[in-house]
Amino acid sequence: MSHSDPALFEMREENINKASKALKAMGHPLRLKILCVIGEKELPVMDIVRQVGTTQSNVSQHIDILREKEIITSRREGSRILCKIRDHNILKLMAVMQHTFCKTENHT
Repeated sequence: MSHSDPALFEMREENINKASKALKAMGHPLRLKILCVIGEKELPVMDIVRQVGTTQSNVSQHIDILREKEIITSRREGSRILCKIRDHNILKLMAVMQHTFCKTENHT
């Protein structure tokens, strides 16, 4: 398969578009914080609200955006709405970002 293979180019284009869409959605500080809080878990919206430290309305608005962009998925369980990150690749990306930007400063 050569680099000029149209099918390969289309596949890359699709992946590039998906990555761009995900990065745009994650680019907002509160949405990134919501994703960090959720991590590999499935959490009720109210737990996310408590950990993020803003209003339920604000968190719900941003969760809706993340759901529309297919970054998270949610389901109802009784009166609770549980959210989790939909794509394992997002978790890998977040792990790299956390390693890069959230390192503790232990330089001597």
